[in-house]
Order: sequence, then structure tokens, then C-alpha cells
Amino acid sequence: MTSVLLAIAVLTLLCLASGALLGYAAVRLRVNGDPVAEQINALLPQTQCGQCGYAGCRPYAQAIADGDAINKCPPGGAATITAIAELLDVEPLALDAAEEPPPRVAYIREPECIGCTKCIQACPVDAIVGAARQMHTVIADECTGCDLCLEPCPVDCIEMRDLPPDIGQWKWPLPSAGLIASDREQAA
Repeated sequence: MTSVLLAIAVLTLLCLASGALLGYAAVRLRVNGDPVAEQINALLPQTQCGQCGYAGCRPYAQAIADGDAINKCPPGGAATITAIAELLDVEPLALDAAEEPPPRVAYIREPECIGCTKCIQACPVDAIVGAARQMHTVIADECTGCDLCLEPCPVDCIEMRDLPPDIGQWKWPLPSAGLIASDREQAA
């Protein structure tokens, strides 16, 4: 009987020591957040525009980590989809839209601006500058084209304009097949 009680006491102490060790390890070695979601979030454009159907880039990153589609971010476009696909080692998908929208920026028609600052408060990337009761303007290099400044404007003085392609996006036009054939005939 005493050997049974001794065995129970030893097992109880062993369980308590193991539980304490596991509890300490859980607190000490805890991972804050989802590391995959953090990596995905770092690849997203951080516009917080909600065009993906989520409240911002962080919730969308968590949804992707949980298995949602990687092709719902119009501001990120094909480059972001490709980067996320490489990170997750999956096949890249086409953007979940009719076509990838051209890069756009907000433009404030300054004579119509009343200086209400509602657009400044709505901008997630601080691309709009101005003061109360003064004209506002958009820093085009900072604007992500998220459209969040349009709705709060009480005088509708903000419009979205397509950016013209810059030197990095420009491509030589391909010649038509007829021109190539006539060039070969002339060379012969």
C-alpha cells in the first residue's frame, strides 16, 4: 500500500513539475501574432482602402494566411499577387477584377475646396496637405489611389485621375506581322 501511495505521489510531483515547465515555456516562448500574416502584411501596399472586402491590409493579410484568395488587392495589383504567391509557394492568380485598374491619384479642384479637412482625416497615407478653412492639395507621389477621400468631401471637389505611364512602365510597341514580313522582303 505504501509503495502505491509513493508511486502516486511521485507521479503527482512529476505531473506538477511538467505542467509548471510547460506553463513557463508557453509564456516565455509565445509567438505574438501569426508570422505568415505579418509577412503577407508587409507585402501589401498599406493603403487601408478596403477594396479587398476587409477593413484594411492587416485583416486581409490574416485572411490570406487563413486561406482566403491572394488576388483581391487592386492597389497592389499583379506585383503584390506575385510576391504573395512566391511567399506562400502557390500559383499566382489574376486580379479579382475585370482588369487591373491603371494607377490613379486623387486630385483636388482647388478653387472649389472649402478647407473642411474631412479628406485629410480620411486619407490613410497622409497624402493630402492643407489647413482648416484653407485650400488642400494632394501629394501625388504619396497618394495610393484608394478613393477614401472622395466620399467625405461635402463639395465633391476631389476626383481620381489616371497617372500617365512613367519611364519604368513604358514599352516599345510591337510591330504588326505585316510590317515584319515587308521588312524581310526588302532585306532580301
